[in-house]
Amino acid sequence: MKKPFALFALAATTALSCLSPADGERPELHTNVADWREEIIYQVLVDRFANGDGANDVGVRPGVPARYHGGDWAGLEGKLDYIEALGVTTLWISPIVKNVETDAGVDGYHGYWAQDLTRVNPHFGDLAALRRLVAACHARGLKVIVDIVTNHMGQLFYYDINGNGQPDVQLSESGERVDGQGHTKPVKHLTEYDPDFDPRGVQARTSLGESGPAQIVFAYDPDANKLPAMPAIFQEARAYHRKGRVVDFEATVKRCASDTTRGCADCPGDACVDYYEQTELGDFPGGLKDVATELPEVRLAMIDVYTRWVLETDIDGYRIDTIKHVEHGFWQTFAPALRQRLRDVGKRNFLLFGESFDGSDARNGSYTRPGELDAVFNFAHKFQVFDDIVKRHGPTRRFEELWAGRAELYGTAPQPDGVGVAPAKLPVNFLDNHDVPRYLYQQSDTQALTLALTLLMTEQGIPCVYYGTEQGFSGGNDPMNREDLWSTGYATDGALFTHLARLARLRRGYPALTKGDQKVVYSTTRTGDEDEDAGMLAFQRAEGDAGAEAALVVVNTNAAHASHTEHQGAPMKTDFQPGTVLVDVLDPARPAVTVGAMGALTIEVPPMGARLFIPEAQIRDGL
Repeated sequence: MKKPFALFALAATTALSCLSPADGERPELHTNVADWREEIIYQVLVDRFANGDGANDVGVRPGVPARYHGGDWAGLEGKLDYIEALGVTTLWISPIVKNVETDAGVDGYHGYWAQDLTRVNPHFGDLAALRRLVAACHARGLKVIVDIVTNHMGQLFYYDINGNGQPDVQLSESGERVDGQGHTKPVKHLTEYDPDFDPRGVQARTSLGESGPAQIVFAYDPDANKLPAMPAIFQEARAYHRKGRVVDFEATVKRCASDTTRGCADCPGDACVDYYEQTELGDFPGGLKDVATELPEVRLAMIDVYTRWVLETDIDGYRIDTIKHVEHGFWQTFAPALRQRLRDVGKRNFLLFGESFDGSDARNGSYTRPGELDAVFNFAHKFQVFDDIVKRHGPTRRFEELWAGRAELYGTAPQPDGVGVAPAKLPVNFLDNHDVPRYLYQQSDTQALTLALTLLMTEQGIPCVYYGTEQGFSGGNDPMNREDLWSTGYATDGALFTHLARLARLRRGYPALTKGDQKVVYSTTRTGDEDEDAGMLAFQRAEGDAGAEAALVVVNTNAAHASHTEHQGAPMKTDFQPGTVLVDVLDPARPAVTVGAMGALTIEVPPMGARLFIPEAQIRDGL
């Protein structure tokens, strides 16, 4: 199979090196999004969604989780009816650029092993196919977000640690004593493609000892598409940090706040801070080479290439991978420059949101500082709310505490030339994705998933749904959480699909659920079987940009019994006027409640259930 792929890769590269008339012209650019709060994102792993063009099925291995399966942009375009039926409004597609083809028997089907940032991945189609997909989406009112990586490139070089000019795997035993019982260190495994982090840079060494920084050797393997990287700056050693792979993501060193290259003793009078040196400077595990994003030439190359992809396709936003591995100075350069270039050609409201894979809301929110990103993927919420509260029935007070801290931890003003909404009001909320196990993994409780989806679609922010959730996929860690959607026949009548589609209609139909501010009016620390309000959480969506529109969401995350919003005779207090009639639009029977004196309401909710109330005067036909 190697030789056919080499020819296929060469042909694709040649075809894309200059656009032929068949590829079409650059599309006219449009601002396709009025308000990102009104959008519902659907994350798609292109290789696993639909196969629409057999001509690019080269080297596919269906049924082998870590290999290419054949999904492509044509297939995705052919399934837009399915996507519209689900009610989502924005597609987030996996990276589009050429990748290292394969490494150690694993393929770059996911898109995060970039080799050439200027060319499309031929497995998914050509530039014309990508343009057709985007145009077809826009014709239906769907928007398109593309996944990008600025932190690293694929495994394009090795560290020639022993100086023999070939990539080696070495095994050795130190024999050093580590305790008084004579225990020795275990056998050490060293691969020159992925050695451990060294703050000095990876060092060359032989049996005689160290001999200075190891040279790096760029691979040349057409079959694996390990070819000279593009843009050309990435063919130079100085474009990479060359310190080896991260071994401890939480390790810190003391550095000057204004210059993290200097130790605290060298900057008297400056603040001394904990600096995540490995996280920012180390290669991503698996041999992904960390880019020196502080270099002006690297920053300019990134700005140039990612501006170009917008110009070539008219996409509407970028989801940016591994942002916490890149220094803040990069984002303070990249984001404003990209926005300005797009503004100058008439493209506005272009969303920039990033992945900071971290449970710390403070760390994640730091990337929404003035001049940086519009939003971040809400990992703190995923871990502490959807996992700890909904799935594991923890105290709902944590939800209130998380939201109370957002005004301090996230940007409170829209980014200049950004999307017009403050990052504190624009978290991208999600239950699971391609980097964590499916929500149903290890706990096949569809009732918990149904409740989590209800919360996702009614709380403040942009909801993001991972493909296959609507079909009840339950795969574990990567690559088992990257199933083929075509195995389901694209059914649209399942309980999860219809529930999610109904929630999408309600979200789009009631402005309070998209533009209203959020205020928690009931939460509890109680979780026991005897606690009358165990698992109860209620929040209002109102004011902000919602005008007079309002909504009240009440959920019970307790699995043992029905609970209500009252404790020891003290009912929940809302901001609704006494006498206001609220209708539960989630219940087909449309039961109503009337607000009591001082906004008091006692709402009972069944175990793992939810109720969504809209003022009777605001009920819309068909919703």
